[in-house]
Amino acid sequence: MERVRKALTGRLAVAVLVVVVGGVGFGLYWFQPWKLWQDETVQEALPGVVENSAPPAAAPSGEPSEPSEPSSPAAGPQTLASGELISHEHTTSGTVKLVRLADGTHVVRLENLSTSNGPDLRVWLTDAPVKQGKAGWHVFDDGKYVSLGRLKGNKGSQNYALPSDVDPSSYGSVSIWCDRFDVSFGAAELARV
Repeated sequence: MERVRKALTGRLAVAVLVVVVGGVGFGLYWFQPWKLWQDETVQEALPGVVENSAPPAAAPSGEPSEPSEPSSPAAGPQTLASGELISHEHTTSGTVKLVRLADGTHVVRLENLSTSNGPDLRVWLTDAPVKQGKAGWHVFDDGKYVSLGRLKGNKGSQNYALPSDVDPSSYGSVSIWCDRFDVSFGAAELARV
């Protein structure tokens, strides 16, 4: 009888150890706590903006210069709406802009973004209003949204293309959304400019 009890106790201890190790492994995978100490900085230029454009060439010397007609402004990116990020579940700051590019496509641009890193962070364009004073839980549960993809970095300036079938005028806010835990890290209400 003693031998059976020792065998059962040994098997129980092994089973408990397997469950504990499995639980710790799953918890590490699910929460990814190391990301709280890892920053990813991404610096992207706004598409269609020429950083170092040369001034127009002057007429060769000795030739009379003809008065030129005023040139029309170059059809470049145009900011349609913008807003400042507020903190929800994590301290978040920066500016969000909805920009129409010269080719007619749209991007959401995050400028000077600073937020915590986390698992499965996304950029959402949503029609739900931004709620201040909330911790980020249940703030975008109502309404519709479009996921613009994974957050490229928790710091810096980045661009997120809108799908061609999305009407940007139907959405009024942007959220840095943790898809794994259904919580907003921070969000910005977009005001038309």
